[in-house]
Amino acid sequence: MIAQISHNGITYEADLSKPLDISIPLEHQKSPIAFGAPPYEATPFTQGDFIGSLEAGSPVNFYNIKINPHGNSTHTESVRHIDVRGKSILETLDQQHFIAKLISLTPETLDNGDEVITRSLIDLSQINTSDVDALIIRTKPNKTSKKHKDYIGTNPVYISDDLLQLINKTSVKHLLVDVPSVDKEVDGGKLAGHKAFWNTENQIAYDKTITELVFVDNKIEDGLYLLNLQILPLVLDVSPSRPVIYALREL
Repeated sequence: MIAQISHNGITYEADLSKPLDISIPLEHQKSPIAFGAPPYEATPFTQGDFIGSLEAGSPVNFYNIKINPHGNSTHTESVRHIDVRGKSILETLDQQHFIAKLISLTPETLDNGDEVITRSLIDLSQINTSDVDALIIRTKPNKTSKKHKDYIGTNPVYISDDLLQLINKTSVKHLLVDVPSVDKEVDGGKLAGHKAFWNTENQIAYDKTITELVFVDNKIEDGLYLLNLQILPLVLDVSPSRPVIYALREL
């Protein structure tokens, strides 16, 4: 199925039969964890002699799930995550399709040992962000272990707040990263990156979202894509999400 998309006076073509899923699946006690969250769990509902599992002899699967979206795999969050003025993710993400740019960057190692995606690593003028709604950042090295990693206490890669301030000067409203958070794991509650992206100290950006813990396979090339950002209809600041991208060709 070939679709033509017009955006800001430019027409693109996408093959909707070739989706590229950049989410990390939720799998019982195998998904990544971060920030002290317990692992994602999916267990059969039990009541009396009933065990809701086909393997246990039940006529149906009937499972309970336990999840902390911020700490268990791919998730998309609204400014409500850090500010009471924000709306739920369901209210914030009122459309699902965006023109997205995928870029790959190798973090800079600071004097304190932190690995950070800094402003010095990127020249936004070279990636034409005036024509895109979403920016996807893949960090290198890009190992498949990211899909099952326990990030707790590892001080993972994060995004510098000055780079997020720079991104705010573009048309990008939806940021997707393959790290647990745009902020440092332990920062004393400063949340400088989140606050910079949502501009909470000035004119708060209610319509922006951050998606964390994506995984972009190495076979997917940097470039321009159609992004379908799927969430659950949750009235919370966050939802588990499934971003799917399709290669775009300008006509």
